[in-house]
Amino acid sequence: MANLMLSLNNNKLATSLSSQMTQLALITSLGLVLFLFESLIPTPLPWLKPGLAHVATLVALYILGIRSAFIVVVLRILVGSMMLGTLFNPAFLLSFCGGIAATLSMVLLKQFLSVYFSIFGISICGAVVHNLTQLILVERVIVKRLEIFYLIPVMIISGVVTGFIVAVLSYLLISKIIKINFKVKT
Repeated sequence: MANLMLSLNNNKLATSLSSQMTQLALITSLGLVLFLFESLIPTPLPWLKPGLAHVATLVALYILGIRSAFIVVVLRILVGSMMLGTLFNPAFLLSFCGGIAATLSMVLLKQFLSVYFSIFGISICGAVVHNLTQLILVERVIVKRLEIFYLIPVMIISGVVTGFIVAVLSYLLISKIIKINFKVKT
């Protein structure tokens, strides 16, 4: 009898792990599709993109947790860059560092300041951090001229706008996922 209970508990754990891995794969795929779609959108400035792929990072953070959010952002950028042929070039460096910095800032805000910040504030802060990280890297690695920082207001404004859009999309998607999970469990 004890062996049967142990087997059932292990089976629940395996099912739970399998389910979580499937969810992680789906969310990462969503991020990758959004990342690739975004690369097709013409932009006024080469680095000024909507950041739609961050929807996947936010969804992973809120549904699966911190570790999954970092896995999603790293896999999305690595695989997306391989598919676009930009792996390890300056665009990859900007995307990777911006993505990691944005995810770290969102994790910290959600972890320690979620009383003050909703998903909207967290997303907006993540977008602004992403943009400012990229701007600092452009100055340090590519142009090496302080005049690039004249773009800070543009980067902050675009971060606020795109962060809000990403938050709306993430909020809607998270709401649907929660609703589906409740329907399955009852």
